[in-house]
Amino acid sequence: FVFRQSGNSFHVFDQGQFAKEVLPKYFKHNNMASFVRQLNMYGFRKVVHIEQGGLVKPEKDDTEFQHPYFIRGQEHLLENIKRKVTSVSSIKNEDIKVRQDNVTKLLTDIQVMKGKQESMDSKLIAMK
Repeated sequence: FVFRQSGNSFHVFDQGQFAKEVLPKYFKHNNMASFVRQLNMYGFRKVVHIEQGGLVKPEKDDTEFQHPYFIRGQEHLLENIKRKVTSVSSIKNEDIKVRQDNVTKLLTDIQVMKGKQESMDSKLIAMK
């Protein structure tokens, strides 16, 4: 793990060694894919250079990541790095609200039907 000279990104030169030696010191795992997934959740992005074109895998086991608030010597910016809220969870919250509204409407409809049923029952008794 090394900061780029400009200080606005960092490199993992040997992913295997990084996963084996560094990750277990700071995480409960040594899985590079899990680490990258965590980086993505916090807004870090893999840097793809033009010469790589994004389609060709780099020949070296070298991966570079950047985040607008992860800059060498700018520790005060770190507080701005926050886990992203996924759109899936917000959709689920909306679904829950819609479902609660549906349940409320159903309960109201059931009460109305129950009232009508009781009214019909009393009319039938009167007719008998």
